[in-house]
Amino acid sequence: MRLCDKDIEEWLKRKELIITPYPKKELIHGVTVDIHLGNKFRFFYDHARSCIDLSNSKINTALALKEVMSNEIIFSQEKPFFLHPGSLVLSSTFENVTIPNNLVGWLDGRSSLARLGLMIHATAHRIDPGWKGNIVLEIFNAGKLTLVLRPKIKIAALSFEVLSQSVLHPYNSRYKAKYKSQNGVVPSRIDKE
Repeated sequence: MRLCDKDIEEWLKRKELIITPYPKKELIHGVTVDIHLGNKFRFFYDHARSCIDLSNSKINTALALKEVMSNEIIFSQEKPFFLHPGSLVLSSTFENVTIPNNLVGWLDGRSSLARLGLMIHATAHRIDPGWKGNIVLEIFNAGKLTLVLRPKIKIAALSFEVLSQSVLHPYNSRYKAKYKSQNGVVPSRIDKE
């Protein structure tokens, strides 16, 4: 069962679901909470390597990622990020989100931005029970024009679904959780085989 706006407000008031900063009432509507773009980005260098072999060893893949991924770069209202057509960039939400063990979150793009070609998650839009931290956004410009991204624009919406019961292994208690208490833009961490 998805939480409606009234339920979302109740879960937030009871601090079972935590979104920091606390969302204004006008950001909660229907079945979603609007969230905003943070001010940190990481982008890919295309001149350092022609490919990344995902089937290669973890060490070689991690090295390749370091060669092609920038450090975190901070942008501002005065110095926005220009996302060119066909480009992928990682960013994160301005909000920090904590999801209880009996809830799963879903991240969806905004239709008004999608109609301009902006995709905010390439494939990963589930926010696991027990999640805590900023949500990394896999932002892609599928349009024909460069898109200007400034911090704190409404970038996506979160919805929440109640589970039949609390999960046995919430995200933040998993030993091998790769993105525990994520803060900012954390790049890919390749799984061990």
